[in-house]
Amino acid sequence: MATTLSVHPAVSPTTSGRERLRSLDAFRGLTVAGMLLVNDPGSWGSIYPPLEHAAWHGWTPTDLIFPFFLFIAGITTHLSLSSRRARGDDEGAIRAQIIRRGLLIFLFGFLVNGFPYFTWGTVAGVADPTLLQRVGDRLLHWRFLGVLQRIGIAYMLAGLLTQRTTLRQQVVIIASLLLGYWFVMTVLPVPGEGTIGALLLDGPQRTMAAWTDRLVLDWSRWGLGNHLWVSGVTWDPEGVLSTVPAICTAMLGNLAGRWIGDRRSLPERLAGLASVGSIAMMIGLMWHWVFPINKSLWTSSYVVFTAGMAALCLATVMWIVDFQKVSGWTKPFVIYGVNPIIAFIGSGVMARLIYSIIKVSSDGKRIPLQAWMYQTLFASWLAPVNASLAFALAFVLFWYGILYLLYRRNIILKV
Repeated sequence: MATTLSVHPAVSPTTSGRERLRSLDAFRGLTVAGMLLVNDPGSWGSIYPPLEHAAWHGWTPTDLIFPFFLFIAGITTHLSLSSRRARGDDEGAIRAQIIRRGLLIFLFGFLVNGFPYFTWGTVAGVADPTLLQRVGDRLLHWRFLGVLQRIGIAYMLAGLLTQRTTLRQQVVIIASLLLGYWFVMTVLPVPGEGTIGALLLDGPQRTMAAWTDRLVLDWSRWGLGNHLWVSGVTWDPEGVLSTVPAICTAMLGNLAGRWIGDRRSLPERLAGLASVGSIAMMIGLMWHWVFPINKSLWTSSYVVFTAGMAALCLATVMWIVDFQKVSGWTKPFVIYGVNPIIAFIGSGVMARLIYSIIKVSSDGKRIPLQAWMYQTLFASWLAPVNASLAFALAFVLFWYGILYLLYRRNIILKV
């Protein structure tokens, strides 16, 4: 049985392409495993600093995971569409596929956000809510945007913008979007704040991006609820305006895909990928001086820096796997990499169940299943940060087991 659902091809049309795709699958698998590791600690209060997001400006290794996904999606999109063109598919069919995939990925993220489609905790203003009241309250607080939604939008728009444009035109589009976003975020005055955006970048709720999020996603002024990120309330880290530069992350991945698929020798391609990646990192770090690297705002400096880091990391993996032919270590990460959508959706649903919804009795109190597992299996004999990391590693290994079984049965979910 082979089921399909993904933003990347499962096979490549040529032998050399298949080898390169193994590098991409290994790199994507490393990213998926990293996502599971940082998203599911034993305790959010006890985390090693590299496994936390930067508090606001700046970056940690954790802040590289999301843009790496988009960058890889851009690469594999180019390889996949090039393969379809080589088979003779017309541009209309390719365009329809891009749109369908993007909308499906968005839909999956939207449905995951709403799970389990009722409020499982207290309902404001209602002492003993009925199921219908819980469902209604969930609808009023259903977050519209999120990680998969951003991936779907960025994938779709990047695919459409690169479908029929030249390399020069794509570079102009990327530069225009990044510079335009910089201008909007720093030069324009933020409504209601009385000053330009450059002076407000240190406050999450006062930026132009936050104002746009409230304008589009906060419907409470009409009595229809607030659909922003629940922890932000007044802004969304995957919000409306900050999705624009995320499109550039995928487009930069598309450019990398063009280079990877070039007919030049492998050493030339590796050298080019690593060199351009290093230069992009330097440019991003210099841009940081005037427009800080910031994941939640997805600043232009963040786009350039993380794309450069992704290119350099991918070149390293390709050098090890394709040039040095050291590939035995890649199998576990290929297993993670070929089913990223299942890993994301499944782990997200599981986390919500065990961290919030399913509760057990412990010392006369009802606590989440995850808290009981963490305290019983890890915190009882390990230091807090080590216990938290051990729980996260166990979560990663649990999902490796699930993905391994799917891989063995050739169940690969692709859009």
